[in-house]
Amino acid sequence: MTQPFAAALADDDEIGAWFTPHAELGAMLAFEAALAAAQAACGLIPARAAAAIETAVAGFVPDMDALAVGLRQDGVLGPSLVAALRQHVPEPHTKFLHFGATSQDITDTALTLRLKPVLALLDDRVAALIAALKDMRAAQGSVRLMAQTRMQQALPFTVADKLATWLQPLPRHRARLAALAPRLLVVQLGGPVGTRAELHGQGNAVATGLAQRLGLQEAPCWHNARDNIVELGNIAAMICGATGKIGADAGLLAQTALGALHIEAGGRSSAMTHKANPVTAELLVTLARYAGGLAGTLTTALVHENERSGAAWTLEWLTLPPLLCVAGAALAQATGLVRRLHFVRTAGL
Repeated sequence: MTQPFAAALADDDEIGAWFTPHAELGAMLAFEAALAAAQAACGLIPARAAAAIETAVAGFVPDMDALAVGLRQDGVLGPSLVAALRQHVPEPHTKFLHFGATSQDITDTALTLRLKPVLALLDDRVAALIAALKDMRAAQGSVRLMAQTRMQQALPFTVADKLATWLQPLPRHRARLAALAPRLLVVQLGGPVGTRAELHGQGNAVATGLAQRLGLQEAPCWHNARDNIVELGNIAAMICGATGKIGADAGLLAQTALGALHIEAGGRSSAMTHKANPVTAELLVTLARYAGGLAGTLTTALVHENERSGAAWTLEWLTLPPLLCVAGAALAQATGLVRRLHFVRTAGL
């Protein structure tokens, strides 16, 4: 699908790279190789079968068009991918590929594999914004300003006081990401209905071996318990809210009539050459509102009917990646904006 020009405003190439078809397929193939190795270690499948599957995975070149057709037909990528990969596994080992697993296992584990670097990127971005704000506080913190409450002049305070409100939620967001990681970055292995029964009593051992090989944590099957996914979306929306607050304040303080803040490299007007529009500040407000909407939609995906929901599950795929990209874009834009802000002492203070 061709993206409109405006899509670039909410995009983040570094985070978005983890949600490309190439990245998703790579993670899914890693799952299949690690699953076979873990099952062989438990004696569930022959070691030769695991080696053959690993070789097939290493040399697999997918037909992207065929996979797309399969996705539209099956509603999930797993069946067409496993069928295509099975053609590259020699007999008598084909029956051991994807043994005891289901499409949700490969899809969800492929997601958490990719969320691991995404969480690290978000944490790094929040840390960079904190550092930029602290640098500003050191350089401009003593400048005197007039505080504004309910859009009216209140009492004098300093830039350091203003920055304290911008800084305050950011370390908490880092703490939220760190607290979520052990619960979110886990394998999914439940089999057709989440019981691991097809693994003949070795399900927990296989899950542990799978997690170790993929650098994730082991966890009970979470096919229809999506709170960790939604929590990540909510944290992303709160991060955007924090950057949106910075943008809203900056836009208001930079108004010509107030003149409390100068923003370097403002946006141009096609009709009024004297203007320097607070484009980045406005964008941060937009991204915060957009993220709030996406997070609300993602929250509705908590309602998984019975043991698996195609509708709720698909809704996650459509909302979580853009929400994380928006958070990444907001953090990058906010850090750049902060470095271009220069406060002006309010007259008479």
